[in-house]
Amino acid sequence: MKKLAKLFAVIALIIGCSFASHAQNPVKIGYIDFNTLLAAMPGIDSVKINLQRYQKTLTDQMDAMKAEFESKYSDYQSQASSMSDLIKQTKEKELSDLQGRIDAFREKAQQDLQSKQQELVAPFIEKAKTAIKEVAKENKFTYILNAIEDVVIYKDETDDVMPLVKKKLGIQ
Repeated sequence: MKKLAKLFAVIALIIGCSFASHAQNPVKIGYIDFNTLLAAMPGIDSVKINLQRYQKTLTDQMDAMKAEFESKYSDYQSQASSMSDLIKQTKEKELSDLQGRIDAFREKAQQDLQSKQQELVAPFIEKAKTAIKEVAKENKFTYILNAIEDVVIYKDETDDVMPLVKKKLGIQ
């Protein structure tokens, strides 16, 4: 029983010291709009241009596939009345298969575009996160929040770390 009482006393002492140390080191919270920081980073414009080119390539291919479908469908409609049932079924299957390939391409293109974006933007995200962590340590911030709309309810403009992080990254 005495050992249990001593254990509780030690736990209470540790908890008390923990609260005392937190009282001496106040919590300091800053915020930053991470998307605005990324948009301001040097080199991000070339990433946007590369993504737009890649997207245009995919869009052009999609447009070509759609044009082929529309052409074949138009031919089918204009000649359907004179086709035998076997030819109709063959043409309908061909149109159905082409539509399936178009749908599959659209889905794969969206996935590829997202992968390409993640691949190209990842180094910028890491660089920004590293700079934010360094600024937080240098300026003794306990937390840095992303100031996305409706996430931060109130913010004191003096706690915006954007100027500090931009300075760290050499952004004007």
